[in-house]
Amino acid sequence: MLKTIMTLTAAISGVLTAALAGVYHLYPLGWIESLAITAGTFFYHFAMRLAVGTAFIPFQKHDPHSKWFAEKPFEATLYKRLKVRKWKDRMPTYDQASFDTQNRTLEEIVTAMCHSELVHETIAVLSFLPLFAAIPFGAFPVFLLTSIAAAAFDLSFVIMQRYNRPRILRLIQRKAKNKGLHS
Repeated sequence: MLKTIMTLTAAISGVLTAALAGVYHLYPLGWIESLAITAGTFFYHFAMRLAVGTAFIPFQKHDPHSKWFAEKPFEATLYKRLKVRKWKDRMPTYDQASFDTQNRTLEEIVTAMCHSELVHETIAVLSFLPLFAAIPFGAFPVFLLTSIAAAAFDLSFVIMQRYNRPRILRLIQRKAKNKGLHS
């Protein structure tokens, strides 16, 4: 469902960008230019997310015990202050099958969490590329605010993955320990 919404939004905003740019070429009015830039910004943010997710598909094997994915000392305090526990379950999931405990092992889910984290970190960084559009079009504060909002949105998914992953890893360890006791 979310994949369809994102794809349709990217397609519609791409068509709108092209159409509005064409209309602006014929009728160079400021409000038409603003609409074209807005549609283009929407297109960039949605198409870029789809492209990054697709580009990362071949790189889905990650070591959840690597330094990059290790829980940092400050994280538990940060997550309490951000009240992650209260909002994490309300976040949309692009590929629910990757996190389905009925059809995936906990190890596969942890790997999917690592993958999701890397995708969203990359997207957060790429959310600032539209700042370069301020050079020809001006309105730097608008591009800055939309870039910050887009990056913050994706960083919330990074936070959610980093909050949940250590809990799943501890669950895996407990299961392995209990299995060893009952062997």
